[in-house]
Amino acid sequence: MSKAAKTPPPAKAGTKPTAKSAGRGKPALRESRLDAQEHAYPKPARNKHGASVKEPSPLQAYNAPATLNGYVAYLRSASPLQRVEAEREGVPAQVVKHMATSMDLSAVRMFNILGIAKATAESKAAQHARITGASGQAALGVMHLLGIAEAMLKDSTAPDARDFDWAKWLGSWIEQPQAALGGQKPADLLDTPTGLSVVARLLGSLESGAYQ
Repeated sequence: MSKAAKTPPPAKAGTKPTAKSAGRGKPALRESRLDAQEHAYPKPARNKHGASVKEPSPLQAYNAPATLNGYVAYLRSASPLQRVEAEREGVPAQVVKHMATSMDLSAVRMFNILGIAKATAESKAAQHARITGASGQAALGVMHLLGIAEAMLKDSTAPDARDFDWAKWLGSWIEQPQAALGGQKPADLLDTPTGLSVVARLLGSLESGAYQ
């Protein structure tokens, strides 16, 4: 009878609800901190299911260049993180075609250098779409080379440097076999980051003697 009449200690009965209520309080605390942070940062966009939607990248926020010269100038002053965003966004196909014209290369040859099929590139150009992925990164790499060539021209003391067509010169240079590259053409190495780095170093080493 004494065992049947025995009741649980009141301390144990009240312990579990206290622990649960404390557990519920933690998320509420986190939410309040997030609410405070949302005053400093824009709220993320959400779709109809309530899931977060990717926010515009810094490149979009700062207006991605719309022209070839704009890209060359942008890449010259961009920070590493801005370059990452540019690589993710890709390059407008129309800008790539303009780059081919400026370098006196056929569009087909430029597409081949970038590792993209002509039909795909032409379709993207017609749709005003961007070339992304490895091909888009290769396009940005060629623009980086254009920036190097332009900078070299500005530093040149040659009397005719001001009127020199550096883009056309670069288009010719990348198609010429180079002893420093084991007889390979620079154009054949631009489809990989390492190849681009090697070509960029070689181009930068030419200095003023290049424009002859």
